[in-house]
Amino acid sequence: MLCRGQTTGVTVFAPAKLNLFLKVLGKRADGYHELETLMVSVGLYDTLVFSDAPAGHLSLVCRDGRVPAARAGPREMPGDGEDNLVLRAARLLRETTGTAHGARIELVKRIPLSAGLAGGSSDAAATLWGLNRLWNLGLDASELMRLASRLGSDIPFFLCSASAAICRGRGEIVEPLPLAARYWFVVARPATGLATAEVYRGCRPSTIGWTAAALASALAGGRLPEAAGLFHNALQEPAERLNADVTRLKRAFARQPFAGHQMSGSGTSYFGLCRSRRQAAQYAARLRATRLGDVFVVSNRP
Repeated sequence: MLCRGQTTGVTVFAPAKLNLFLKVLGKRADGYHELETLMVSVGLYDTLVFSDAPAGHLSLVCRDGRVPAARAGPREMPGDGEDNLVLRAARLLRETTGTAHGARIELVKRIPLSAGLAGGSSDAAATLWGLNRLWNLGLDASELMRLASRLGSDIPFFLCSASAAICRGRGEIVEPLPLAARYWFVVARPATGLATAEVYRGCRPSTIGWTAAALASALAGGRLPEAAGLFHNALQEPAERLNADVTRLKRAFARQPFAGHQMSGSGTSYFGLCRSRRQAAQYAARLRATRLGDVFVVSNRP
């Protein structure tokens, strides 16, 4: 998460994430699934601009950042109402601290929705971070992470001290990972999306024998082939049953010599790991020719 203070407000750049490893350990008594996942934040960002508003008023304006600003204009997006994670995060922060401040929030959306890239979760984390600074509340990172865990499973990750982490529990237990190397990915997102809850309903516990720690070790040592061989996503199989676009992307990625490839999160975005930025650009161009979805190149943030 990148934050920039200004005299008129605070701007936060909220990154997307990729799941390089997602192991389902079983169903919990609270209805969630017990997970072990390795996530990396990557250089695809939503932008949130926070400015003071009078009389405690909270408002959210969304704009599509993938089209020129002159043509985009404000628009409604899924979850613009009371259930929107950005507004829920703002209300939770205000209720917890007792502040009477208000805010006008402008969200420039570039991370695709319903894509397994955690754009909504990242935006919620950015809201906690940005409003804590705008309102001078003085909460530290651990306090913000506790609030984040009340909002959603992926949200605490975006408030941790590193751009990669192993997350456990339902995702709220975060172990930061220092990754000194930069890795390049090609990401494709089809026109269709998937509902996270529906994908989880169809998943089964993972039967693989390795852990996220093994993948973390390979990444930290720069052992690309070994790392790619340790990729895992227990949600990919149910996602493929629910959405044929995921299978189409898997086949298209398999035709390119990626070091490794798989779906991110609960889908529908699919990614491939490359050996260099140049290689990523070449493979991305080939995939764009298939017209299976939006294709972009990103890297982790070492």
